[in-house]
Amino acid sequence: MITVIAAIAKNNALGKNNDLIWHLPADLKRFKKITTGHYILMGRNTFESIGKPLPNRTTVIITRNKNYFKDGCLIAHSLEEALELAKEEEKIFIIGGAQIYKETIEKDLADQLDITIVHKSFEADVYFPEINPKVWKIISKEDFKADEKNKYDYSFVSYQKI
Repeated sequence: MITVIAAIAKNNALGKNNDLIWHLPADLKRFKKITTGHYILMGRNTFESIGKPLPNRTTVIITRNKNYFKDGCLIAHSLEEALELAKEEEKIFIIGGAQIYKETIEKDLADQLDITIVHKSFEADVYFPEINPKVWKIISKEDFKADEKNKYDYSFVSYQKI
């Protein structure tokens, strides 16, 4: 199963200057719980913003740079090549960035979307693609109010391809 996992704002904002716009510990905790033990596929910019391979996950970096190398990571030169590297896995997570999300959704490669929706609009320079309700149906949704640790109201929403 290929799952796109992302945190997006109400206006589909993803990030700005190669960084997250908000800090939402509950989302980071959920991300860790869901992705631990699995392959995580990401573009080079997303990897560089994280800065290191995430523990207990197999990191696949997608880059057009044929000379790119990072210790502890697998390198692929296309989304398809990255998926080929992970094909034996039961669960594969696409974790960003915007270009990789767009390509995954446009090429109809994902089976599921696990989206954290931050209930606020933000100024950004990268956005998540529109989620088409004719293609994706909500299979679960949990709503949360802002608290002392999480500054914004948010929801965890899982979509499955129709």
